[in-house]
Amino acid sequence: MKIQYFEDTDTLYLVFKESEIAETKDLDEDTLVEFDARGNLVSMTIEHARERTDVGDFSFRRVPAMKPVA
Repeated sequence: MKIQYFEDTDTLYLVFKESEIAETKDLDEDTLVEFDARGNLVSMTIEHARERTDVGDFSFRRVPAMKPVA
């Protein structure tokens, strides 16, 4: 997964998986989502990201899977 923020255009680009894009859908005027041929989410583009997200306060945390109780 890759996350890129382009300050000059205020665009947030999230790539969920590296795959060939088969379809692009507009969720609204400023949000695009792209899918592969199997319908899996490939990427998302968000324009005007500073006013629509908390891109300036981004953090990432991986939470380990819980082990089953015996």
